[in-house]
Amino acid sequence: MGDITGPQAVLFDMDGLLIDSERLWLEVETEVMTWLGGSWGPEQQEALVGGSLDVAVTYMLELTGAAADPAEVGRRMLEGMVERLRAGVPMMPGAKELLSEVRAAGMPAALVSSSHRVLIEPVLDAIGREHFTLSVAGDEVTRTKPHPEPYLTATARLGAAPARCVVLEDSPNGLAAAEAAGCVTVAVPCLLPVAPAPGRTVVGSLHEVDLDRLAALFA
Repeated sequence: MGDITGPQAVLFDMDGLLIDSERLWLEVETEVMTWLGGSWGPEQQEALVGGSLDVAVTYMLELTGAAADPAEVGRRMLEGMVERLRAGVPMMPGAKELLSEVRAAGMPAALVSSSHRVLIEPVLDAIGREHFTLSVAGDEVTRTKPHPEPYLTATARLGAAPARCVVLEDSPNGLAAAEAAGCVTVAVPCLLPVAPAPGRTVVGSLHEVDLDRLAALFA
C-alpha cells in the first residue's frame, strides 16, 4: 500500500478543510442560540472549532443557562446543517484537485470527521464517494477529536501504520488527534491560527499541497 518513500494513506478532515462549512455552522449555531434565548458570534464559534456536537451543545446550554433538553438542541443543530448541506456543499480552495490527484494515484484515502454520519453522507454525495476508501464519523467512535481514536480507527481499518499516514487538518483539535495517533500532519488553518511543530507542515491552502509534497514529508 503506497510506495516506500511516500505515505501509505492520506486522511482528510472535513469541516473547514475540504468543505467551507464553518460559515454554515455559524448560521445554524446562531439560530439555535436565538431559540435558546442567547446570542452567538465568531468568538463563541471559535471555541468549538474541531470539536464534537456534544461539546457544542453543552457549551451553548452553559452560556444561556437554558433548561432545554440537550437532545433537542443537538437535533436542531443537525437538522439545520443537513438542510444546508443538501442545498449545496461549498468546497475549500484546492480540495477538488487534491482529492482527484490522490484518487488517480490509487492512494488509499479516508475522511475522518467529528461531524455525525448524518452530515457526512450529503457531503460524500456532493464531493464524490469514490475519492475515499472509507470514512469515520464522530458518532461512530467512543472518543472524538482531540482524542486520537478517530485517526487510529481509520488507520487500522486501512491496514496502514499511523507513522506512514499523512493527515490534513485545519484545527488545533484535529491536529492534536492526528499527532497523538502518531501521524504526519499538514495544517491548513481556517478559523484558528496554527503554529508550526515537529512533524507538522503549515500551508496557506490546499492549492499548496500535492502528492509530491506529501511524499517529500516521508523522504
